[in-house]
Amino acid sequence: MNEVPLKFVEYQKIIEPRSVKGQFRNIKTIILILAFVTYFLLPWLPWSRDIGPNQAVIFDLSSHKYYLFNLVLHPQDILSLAILMVFAAAFLFFITTIAGRVFCGFFCFQTIWTDAFRLIERLIQGDRVTRLRLKKQKWNFEKVRKVGLTTALWLALAFWSGLTFTLYWSEAGQLLVDFFTGQAPLAAYMCTAILTTTTFLAAGMAKDVICMHICPYSRFQSAMFDENTAIVSYDKVRGEGENGRAKPLKTLKTQEDRTKAGVGDCIDCNYCVQVCPMGIDIRDGLQVACIHCGLCIDACDNIMDKQGWAHGLVSFSSENALAKKKTSRFGIRTIGYGLASLIAGAFLVFSVVNSAKLTVDIAHVRSPLYVVLSDGSIQNSYKFKFYNMTSKPATFDLSVEGLPNAKVDIGKLKHIELKASRGLRVSVRVRQASADVKRNANQPIRFKLTPIKGEFEEAIIHPSQFITP
Repeated sequence: MNEVPLKFVEYQKIIEPRSVKGQFRNIKTIILILAFVTYFLLPWLPWSRDIGPNQAVIFDLSSHKYYLFNLVLHPQDILSLAILMVFAAAFLFFITTIAGRVFCGFFCFQTIWTDAFRLIERLIQGDRVTRLRLKKQKWNFEKVRKVGLTTALWLALAFWSGLTFTLYWSEAGQLLVDFFTGQAPLAAYMCTAILTTTTFLAAGMAKDVICMHICPYSRFQSAMFDENTAIVSYDKVRGEGENGRAKPLKTLKTQEDRTKAGVGDCIDCNYCVQVCPMGIDIRDGLQVACIHCGLCIDACDNIMDKQGWAHGLVSFSSENALAKKKTSRFGIRTIGYGLASLIAGAFLVFSVVNSAKLTVDIAHVRSPLYVVLSDGSIQNSYKFKFYNMTSKPATFDLSVEGLPNAKVDIGKLKHIELKASRGLRVSVRVRQASADVKRNANQPIRFKLTPIKGEFEEAIIHPSQFITP
């Protein structure tokens, strides 16, 4: 008995999309250019700073700081990063409920880099029909030359993309020299190699497979749609009529003739299918593979222009709009995601604007909790960790409040002196004379940092406790 093997993945032919001109193609091209200009040139943008590298955007791992123009993020700002991710997710959901998967079709890194790779392929190998013919022909000099040049340029763009990402993590000029002279850290070579490989495979080889079988967004994003969400839609009533589609034969060239024959405006040219980067037929309705790039709209509009008919057979429209029902762009779900975005955005701005310029961590030494000195006075020890997150040095006077006649001992230091964007650990001892000690009573105290020099103007208070026998 022969057993039929299980198919875990539905293999499909390699998609070779046809080029198209139109408003959505123009928007995608503009976004691609802006994205590439920003990504590839940003590491080289100079930025003057008092302290730190003179590079506009740099994630400096050696100093544990992220420089974003005038904003400097420290490890202590992890809360701002968490809020940023919440805001990004909420805002993405908000956009999805209004306009579907426009992020996938216009802004996703996979979409942008795949567009660039396909542009290279089209410039060297020609448009869709020429590429299909090239793939079918036997290997000869022409095929080796075109495929080889395409692959070489793909690898060059992938390498450039990977190296540029690496340049964000150190001073770009110096790292570039070190990279090509063999003096860069091993991590730089590994990072570039991994990103070169993954970019080449994802944008050059896998392409639409990434969106269909690897990216989870297509699976759960569709659950956010409702009948009011604007998605790429085919107007089946207009396109099919009563008797379906029909090619524009001699007796079916005008809309009047087609109406009499009971056929719709769709001339069944398959142009919308040929331009689709996912290889789907939008006339079959909403599909999980559709990334809402709008190229099928451009294709259909071009055909409608040639026929002299109105646009809109394929368009960004909602289910209610196609059914001539009232459409509400801001339902409960959309308002909810919008409010979540506003709240997260407000918290993000607040956390960045009001981020602490100085962090102080105080740990009471537990072993021993206190020490009785020879003169009967009681001593408690504390471990202080300071971090000055400003770009200027700062000096503080350290005192204690709430403990009568207490003395603060910071060793050989006269004041707490903090370098710009640096931390400091200090052992602090607090002593209280025997006559002033309250026995069997742990006393709440407050350490007071009074600014002497630097950007700080107000005193900084931190609570703690003084433990007695």
